[in-house]
Amino acid sequence: MKRYLVTGAAGFIGANVSAALLEAGHHVVGVDNLNDYYEPALKQHRLERCVAHPEFTFVQGDLADSGTVSDLFAAYHFEVVIHLAAQAGVRYSLENPNAYIQSNIIGFQHVIDACRATPPAHFIFASSSSVYGNSDRTWFAESDPTDMPVSLYAATKKSNEMVAHTYAHLYGLPSTGLRFFTVYGPAGRPDMAYFSFTRAILTGTPIRVFNQGNLERDFTYIDDIVAGVLAVADAPPTHLEVPYRLLNLGNHQPVKLGDFIGTLETLLGKKANKALVDMQPGDVYRTAANIDAASKLVGFAPTTDLQTGLEHFVRWYREYYPD
Repeated sequence: MKRYLVTGAAGFIGANVSAALLEAGHHVVGVDNLNDYYEPALKQHRLERCVAHPEFTFVQGDLADSGTVSDLFAAYHFEVVIHLAAQAGVRYSLENPNAYIQSNIIGFQHVIDACRATPPAHFIFASSSSVYGNSDRTWFAESDPTDMPVSLYAATKKSNEMVAHTYAHLYGLPSTGLRFFTVYGPAGRPDMAYFSFTRAILTGTPIRVFNQGNLERDFTYIDDIVAGVLAVADAPPTHLEVPYRLLNLGNHQPVKLGDFIGTLETLLGKKANKALVDMQPGDVYRTAANIDAASKLVGFAPTTDLQTGLEHFVRWYREYYPD
């Protein structure tokens, strides 16, 4: 049994990672501020699988508060830290940039400073496919340039990567940044397209289809992401001169937005009321994960196709929102 810290434990990825760690026999301390960026009731719903488990400890707190973080690390010795807490969303960063600075910059700094003071065997943090910006590469590889972000959200994630590399270089903190590609599934984030489109199709509300539906996303099912996170957690980069690496976790199968909507329409048995609009500021045209590095390192191999993953989501959605 290891003791894990999972930040953002009520978030979509965080709750599922926490549940999987508990099922694997570990002790998990989960922290989350339960903010109202979207409905807190959904966050509580995600936590239900964890809170009843005897090896789960939940702490409600804000990582932007240095006292919260110092108290947390004083109370527990963590063998592995999985830092998933962040202010999510590309478009919201245009409306409320301060939320991203507080959570993604200041909160991150508090956590990594605590890890420097009491080093875990492995510090894992969430980055994002958004750091690639509007790349013209066919597949996005970890070695590609990421110095031209097109949103503040992406800029904060790039900042996290650079700080973590610096701490690995200066202090030997074993660190892995995970670039997630459009994670979806049951109890996901309501601000994500698959979630909001489902709600709109069922209610007959128009959906805004950006760039005339010609965007492409590498949709990655939550169970595949969780399997990747847990496998990476067991493989710290201690063999490297600078114990630091970045890994893509994606499905390696980009899907056009129009085809994605068509799949949802079939599963819901109802046509979408589509409003074709121009590109949204901060969005990228395409994401496409090269997963060779994660595959070679830990055998990462996504197995869930979009049809199956959306079937699971739609089933959950109808049960959670019966009306």
